[in-house]
Amino acid sequence: MTAPTPPPTPPFRDPHLPFAKRIDDLMSRLTLDEKTGFLHQFTPAVERLGIAAFRTGQEALHGVAWMGPATVFPQAVGLGATWNDDLVRRIGEAVSKEARAMRARDDRVGLNVWSPTVNLLRHPLWGRNEEGYSEDPRLTSAIATAYTRGLRGDHPTYWRTAPVLKHWLAHNNETDRDTTSSSVRPRVLNEYDLRAFRATVEAGAVAGVMPAYNLVNGRPNHVSPYLREHLRTWTDEDLLVCSDAGAPSNLVDSEHYFDTHEEATAAALRAGVDSFTDHGTDSSKITARVRGALDRGLLTEADLDAAVRRQLSVRFRLGEFDPEHDPYADTADFDTPEHRALAREAAEQAVVLLRNDGVLPLAPGARVAVVGLLADECKLDWYSGTLIHRSTPLEGLYERFGAEQVRFAEGVDRVLLKTGTGTFLHVPPADDDAPGEARGAEGALDPALLAGRTDLPPLTTDTAGTELALVDWGEDVLTLRAPDGRYLSVAEDGYVRASADQPGGWVVQETFRLEPHGNGHLLRHLGTGRPVRVAADGVKVAASDDEDPEVFELVVTERGEDAVTRAAAGADVVVVVAGNDPHINGRETQDRTTLRLPDHQGRLLRAARAANPHTVLALVSAYPYAVDTETLPAVLWTAHGGQAAGTALARVLAGDVSPAGRLPQTWYASDADLPGLLDYDVIGGRQTYLYFEGTPLFPFGHGLSYASFAYADLAARVGQEAVRVSFTVTNTGDVTADEVAQLYARAEDPSVPRPRRELLAHRRLTLAPGERAEVDFELPLSDFAFWDVAHGRWRLEPGPYALLAGASSEDVRLSTTITLDGEPAAPRPVGEHGLDAAAFDEQSGTEIVDRAKTAGDAVTPAAGRTGELLYRGCDFGPGVTWVSVEVAGEGTVEVSVDGGATAVLSTRTPTPGPYAYTTLTAGFTAEGVRDVRVRLRGALRLAHIGFSG
Repeated sequence: MTAPTPPPTPPFRDPHLPFAKRIDDLMSRLTLDEKTGFLHQFTPAVERLGIAAFRTGQEALHGVAWMGPATVFPQAVGLGATWNDDLVRRIGEAVSKEARAMRARDDRVGLNVWSPTVNLLRHPLWGRNEEGYSEDPRLTSAIATAYTRGLRGDHPTYWRTAPVLKHWLAHNNETDRDTTSSSVRPRVLNEYDLRAFRATVEAGAVAGVMPAYNLVNGRPNHVSPYLREHLRTWTDEDLLVCSDAGAPSNLVDSEHYFDTHEEATAAALRAGVDSFTDHGTDSSKITARVRGALDRGLLTEADLDAAVRRQLSVRFRLGEFDPEHDPYADTADFDTPEHRALAREAAEQAVVLLRNDGVLPLAPGARVAVVGLLADECKLDWYSGTLIHRSTPLEGLYERFGAEQVRFAEGVDRVLLKTGTGTFLHVPPADDDAPGEARGAEGALDPALLAGRTDLPPLTTDTAGTELALVDWGEDVLTLRAPDGRYLSVAEDGYVRASADQPGGWVVQETFRLEPHGNGHLLRHLGTGRPVRVAADGVKVAASDDEDPEVFELVVTERGEDAVTRAAAGADVVVVVAGNDPHINGRETQDRTTLRLPDHQGRLLRAARAANPHTVLALVSAYPYAVDTETLPAVLWTAHGGQAAGTALARVLAGDVSPAGRLPQTWYASDADLPGLLDYDVIGGRQTYLYFEGTPLFPFGHGLSYASFAYADLAARVGQEAVRVSFTVTNTGDVTADEVAQLYARAEDPSVPRPRRELLAHRRLTLAPGERAEVDFELPLSDFAFWDVAHGRWRLEPGPYALLAGASSEDVRLSTTITLDGEPAAPRPVGEHGLDAAAFDEQSGTEIVDRAKTAGDAVTPAAGRTGELLYRGCDFGPGVTWVSVEVAGEGTVEVSVDGGATAVLSTRTPTPGPYAYTTLTAGFTAEGVRDVRVRLRGALRLAHIGFSG
């Protein structure tokens, strides 16, 4: 009997065919319902074709997150502080290997990784400062490119993981993040916000982007035309656009940009969103909206096909359909000695020495007091994995100097909370083997699973009470910790328990506030917003505002400053470890309100300094602070450094490693130096090191060393397409150390406001004593161009440019001037094309809004008041006699030329809606090249100004 002939292999399974042909074949086999199912984050399997389920999205910002134990590297801002592209590439490689190894054990681990974050650190009060690399677009793109190359892998066909950049676009505020609009004029858009994304995408290791929650120029990022007009023009690869969680529903529910979810879903899909992250694992709502949009004619099947193709392109590149050819299929590298060493190397390279009067490095055998709220902490953030290994500053110093040489004082206030009946809050003992106990690798408590436990007994009251550690994190936010180290937390049942290893969670349940009330204080739980009360069955939060809260008397049994004073008095050197908890105050969903160090930590620092003048401040934080450093002999900063943070800090303090981290953003001296959080105009607002004209506390690129370095031999050669720059760096110190050589440029005679100096290139070097290295950069001439708003394109302006080489943006060691040929300025041909309202040179009192829901910009007075626009160098030719304005709304437009005609055009009745434009015309006489000024009054939108003869 002849064996049956096996069915032919379908073309989409043929590894010898190009991906595009294979996708064509697979698309032809999918039904409309199956394609609709592909549009949700959780794509179901197509069993009849043997296609597995797929999930977009795996957080991997500085290690694989949310999936249990993994190697935890320094926060992204710490990786930015390394200024080391090669190191970051190796970290990306390690993270992607761990993702592959973890997926082999757990198919919930995804290979479409939502990392890195490319948002620029424009404003240091942004709650998510920890997630970005730098305030500078070139440094950001260099680090992001390195990370994505590591994540992608180096195989020419298959990718180890598929990185998605976050968060497109101009997103630097958490306050009202889903309803606020960033007003971004064309120069800022092209020279600043788009630049970091563009360079990273053009480098070729990016699988896609994720739009941000906010609006840009009045239009939600999830329906942004920039996805089509910019992003997808930068590469020939299919880019997958994944929505942020819940953002598709925001288009209707909070932003009210569309009336129905069918309209919103259709608009997002047509704009370029390919995967909808909404309603968790429930895809039914999104698929129903897509079907509704199809039924209403808002979408075509071709629209769906475009999105599904881009998703399939990523899946093919990940080797899903070719497991036998996937070079990464058997990757098993997880928590290897190499990964542990890399985590320590990264933590060491991220340490920035801000100030040093010679107290560092610490002398061998020094008696060290390590004090402060973070002295014995290894903090995680929202995007961390679970620690397999941990190292706190105290543990690192014990390891390096010996426990007998190190004194410790946390510096918390020890308190009892006394009730109105004379009893005290009491923490019952916890059974460590209680059911529901969650432990990670090596027995470490898993904080993600500890919080919210209900199997532990709630707090009660008794006559003795339990002494609690009270930590004030600033802004009246505090945590309370039991003697066994567990934080007081509130579970869904409302009871207060000592049940959390650390504060954490999307809504933090471990934070409280003491509010003066009568002769005592209310203890308000911030997660629920309700005060704590004592009930017969335990301590709980009030179920409603009508319940009587407990009024507590705060009994302080020991002040933190006293403990710090005792520890500091007998030491040779005091190390005060201060900073933030990444789950408290500044974090996702919450911006900071000040640069100041929390008062409690300030008191500890002053106590240590008063007890011992040899006091070193080590700031461990996700963002900059404004601290009085003049009285301190040494100051260091590092981001939360992951699993090796403490060991790395101790090795730097001891001089085993010379610090060479550099600041990736400006440290301002006070809150008064900051722009408004929603002022996205870095040019007009003179923001970041590029434009800031004040005196920073520490400048961009700053960082000291235990060695010294000499710069010499600066040479520059201008070619047809690039500038070749070289100089030498020599280690003139007596220890091997790294130096970060930085090259900046400045246009010397610009026709428009240009940066004071702008980073063009950098290189981190390791040099032995006396060793000399030549640094060589080849810079495309396009690096010196700016966005010419008069003509809507990049232009290289002819003239002199200063080249500045040195150790920071302010520590310039060498300079020279080159002269570049370019394209001379040309006036705006307004007689022919008129003026697009948003293409102004200067403005005051205005903001850019959406001209229509699908595309285009308009300008409106901020808050409906009065605003002014200036357009320079407008060429009216032999003359015009009429001016017209395209406006919507109600108000007045006054158009004038310097020293010439003025026309006032008014809409006396409002147009039917914000996108219902009308054209107003008036007599207007102008000739030659003149500056045009426009004054706007009222609630109107100006889209265009035209001139005619």
